[in-house]
Amino acid sequence: MTNSFKPTWLLRSGHLNTIFTNRFRKIESVHYTRQRVKTWDNDFIDFDYSKIGSKKVVLIFHGLEGSSDRQYARGMVRVFNENGYDGVVMNHRSCSGEPNKLPSAYHSGKTDDVHFGIKTIAADYDEIVLVGFSLGGNMLLKYLGDGEYQISEKVKKAIGISVPVHLKDSAEQLAKRSNLIYMKRFLKTLKIKTLQKIKDFPELQITAEKVLECNSFVDFDNLYTAPVHGFKNAEDYWLKCSSLPFLKNINIPTLLINAINDPFLGDRCYPREIADASEWFSLKTPKYGGHVGFGSSFKWKEHLITEREAVLF
Repeated sequence: MTNSFKPTWLLRSGHLNTIFTNRFRKIESVHYTRQRVKTWDNDFIDFDYSKIGSKKVVLIFHGLEGSSDRQYARGMVRVFNENGYDGVVMNHRSCSGEPNKLPSAYHSGKTDDVHFGIKTIAADYDEIVLVGFSLGGNMLLKYLGDGEYQISEKVKKAIGISVPVHLKDSAEQLAKRSNLIYMKRFLKTLKIKTLQKIKDFPELQITAEKVLECNSFVDFDNLYTAPVHGFKNAEDYWLKCSSLPFLKNINIPTLLINAINDPFLGDRCYPREIADASEWFSLKTPKYGGHVGFGSSFKWKEHLITEREAVLF
């Protein structure tokens, strides 16, 4: 389907599809029940369930500064509910409306949380489908390929959407002037959360002035993400947490959908050669779609092309 995807002409703009689909689409038929689960490191993660009484489930990992309330998450839950699956969205630490309890939070390579999420729901289901958006997609793909954890046999397939599999490449794209609106939006909420962190955990030795001076991901990741999560600097974090080197190791059916006109992704985020050589990892690169957009028209009640692809994969 994605190969023939041609949205209405206004939405063929990567920027317009990214913004309008995420800001103005409304999915009102999904209703969550929250479960807070204590983690192994004395923190918590909030899981939001949309149950229909199935023994099959889709587990969704949202993107940077997202949550279960993002319309792309709600839309994916809805389409899987309609096709006989329960839906669960794992809110990354500090993304469920309440700060987490540790100086650290979440990041692009936090695969221990992915594993924890699967373990949390596995006892209640016979079949698990995994879906990751953007940052959450990178976490998921790295988890599937890096070999650090044994993946449950209940996991039957995985789908990544708009995934920056090469983190440095994506950071460089987002630093461009044409993407200033996205950078400012991400940094606004990241700064608010980090200011609270340094207030709650003075041992971080980060000043408010330094936080407010951050104007790009290289600034923020050098100041907070890398040192707090055990990396030398932003470059070290991006190198070690990018999922790209691990895609060749994936051994369950996995689909990555990255639009060619995604303003967040550079050339290295389209791993065509790896997909061509892999038995398990597939790549689709529609010409249009933007970043976590993929709206075909302004009729927002319609399923997105990525939602139909994910449920049929």
